[in-house]
Amino acid sequence: MLWALFSLSSAAAETTSPEKVRFVPQWVPQAQFAGYYVALERGLYRQHDLDLTILRGGPDRPPSECLEKGGADFAVMFLSTGIVKRARGLRIVNIAQMVQRSALMLVAKKSSGILSPEDLQGKKIGLWGEDFRVQPRAFFSKYGLSVEMVPQSTTLNLFLRGGVDAASAMWYNEYHMILNAGLDPDELTTFFLADHGMNFPEDGIYCTEETFRKNPGLCVRFVKASVEGWKYAFAHPEEALDIVMKYVNEANVATSRVHQEWMLGRMKDIMLPPRQDIPMGRLLETSYDHVALELERNGMIDRVPSFSRFHVSCVSDAEK
Repeated sequence: MLWALFSLSSAAAETTSPEKVRFVPQWVPQAQFAGYYVALERGLYRQHDLDLTILRGGPDRPPSECLEKGGADFAVMFLSTGIVKRARGLRIVNIAQMVQRSALMLVAKKSSGILSPEDLQGKKIGLWGEDFRVQPRAFFSKYGLSVEMVPQSTTLNLFLRGGVDAASAMWYNEYHMILNAGLDPDELTTFFLADHGMNFPEDGIYCTEETFRKNPGLCVRFVKASVEGWKYAFAHPEEALDIVMKYVNEANVATSRVHQEWMLGRMKDIMLPPRQDIPMGRLLETSYDHVALELERNGMIDRVPSFSRFHVSCVSDAEK
């Protein structure tokens, strides 16, 4: 088997000079990716012989497409997206599962008459690009809903102005933005997909199968530096926020330090869930099976990709 053809520990040590690496997060600069920015700014990637460039992600730059077209060496994607892409023929592998639970939700105003999933029937729903639609599509399928999918950008203007009946939101990001816009929680109907049988682990680190086959040591070193960056960010939140705001300001992202502080705290909640002793970056096979079978049950994939082909753990070495 492919994954048995190498020793991660020995591969990690086989490097003589910094290797140029391109990494694309799945969204614009924000605290969702604090650990990677921290690892870069503190020289952790350099310490692991990597010359890293972090590319700008976003709804118009799908990570799966960047990997497929060779625009990036590593990318962040939801587990559900990775499974669907693999099932449809894109030869990608998950090398670290950074987020252990779902923070994805749909939000509607109670004044629109939406109080239950069935009330979404025929409504306009704001959704991000294809890489982010896997879970919502499974949710719609589960409840037999036919909705009008409306492209959603990085802002919530369309929802706030009544252009859509419900919007996509992440608990750590857009939901907080909606509250900051003046809406009270009591005025909102929230559909946390985790509460509807879709508690799918989200952000994971991916590369192509070819990248892993040719240079497994590169993958180990990237994961190791990234995990170190996240651990440092959670241990030193103010310094991490300073670094995040540097990237936010350079990209002219409309946000605030207060919002990014909220986001960093919520990222810790979903990456290191309380009462779950899961090493950072580990993908449990039980989690994989739950997501894959739910996607198959709701018609998102025709077959479940083999776990041993989909995931190769670089975490044991990353944590040494």
